[in-house]
Amino acid sequence: MIRFLARIWSWSPGQTQKMNLFQSITSALDNTLSRDPTAVIFGEDVAFGGVFRCTVGLRDKYGKDRVFNTPLCEQGIVGFGIGVAVAGATAIAEIQFADYIFPAFDQIVNEAAKYRYRSGDLFNCGSLTIRAPWGCVGHGALYHSQSPEAFFAHCPGIKVVIPRSPLQAKGLLLSCIEDKNPCIFFEPKILYRAAVEQVPVEPYYIPLSQAEILQEGSDVTLVAWGTQVHVIREVATMAQEKLGVSCEVIDLKTILPWDTEAVCKSVVKTGRLLISHEAPLTGGFASEISSTVQKLKPTRPKHTSSPHYDVMVQYGIKNDNLLRTQSCKSGAPYRCNSASYKNMGISYSIKGLIYSCWGTVSLNFLSFVH
Repeated sequence: MIRFLARIWSWSPGQTQKMNLFQSITSALDNTLSRDPTAVIFGEDVAFGGVFRCTVGLRDKYGKDRVFNTPLCEQGIVGFGIGVAVAGATAIAEIQFADYIFPAFDQIVNEAAKYRYRSGDLFNCGSLTIRAPWGCVGHGALYHSQSPEAFFAHCPGIKVVIPRSPLQAKGLLLSCIEDKNPCIFFEPKILYRAAVEQVPVEPYYIPLSQAEILQEGSDVTLVAWGTQVHVIREVATMAQEKLGVSCEVIDLKTILPWDTEAVCKSVVKTGRLLISHEAPLTGGFASEISSTVQKLKPTRPKHTSSPHYDVMVQYGIKNDNLLRTQSCKSGAPYRCNSASYKNMGISYSIKGLIYSCWGTVSLNFLSFVH
């Protein structure tokens, strides 16, 4: 663990290469196979590169015993991965789409997540990482568009991570592989070829459970993960230009365990919180974030330079209308301008901008001051 942390904090970029997201995933897997002789990659069609080409070339380079196909049986894929990890090897399992992870649900939540606990820490499968393409892509229909992260957020013993970009994807995936807990790594499939960055060729590690503030702001905190981070960054720009609203943008990155401190500190500063995700509204992870912030009830300073803080100092318990939930559907009347900002409040205006950027999106937002 000490060596792992040292690698995180002493990392320097070194040689970089232009990569899209799926290429950065391939690079991370290549790094792992080259450095760890016990590492194996398996799943449906991974031997020829996978449907999104994330494992292309790896079988030819490392052999059929280390990169190989499995039957179409997600329960078997994860169960096999648990056994490989318990035996001491590094297991990297691919579920072809996150929508198909549910047959493996029992193996993940009842076996992988609880293996250490049930054995009194005598055994564990912490070297298991489960990868899965995640989220909507515009034409995926019901079996290729789901965002199931909230199903696993209820389960102690695993970690759930979702990157927003190629640079983040490689560093976070390598951290998942190194982590001594089983990890689920969801990859936003719409970004596989859309996002391109300069990515280090050599391994590097981005800490798990640490959110990142992408933009400082003073009026409202916007939180998202994966693809939706790009939406709220665009919304933050529009809010500043059209409404004069200063948005603080946070990429949560790790769903479980998530960075409560970073989010609450931001809400202390801004007094408002809006969470946006692709998953269904009811039971979505935004509800967990909202309820946690309400429960912790952080207090902002009494004196602030922002003109919007003139109603409440302590929030979360004084007004039943402060916690609101809304799902933006096609045709919803949330096209906002400066007039609607004055009449509806900051959170309604921001929600309208999100609708303008992204036709159908689930939102769960907390508005502390109107």
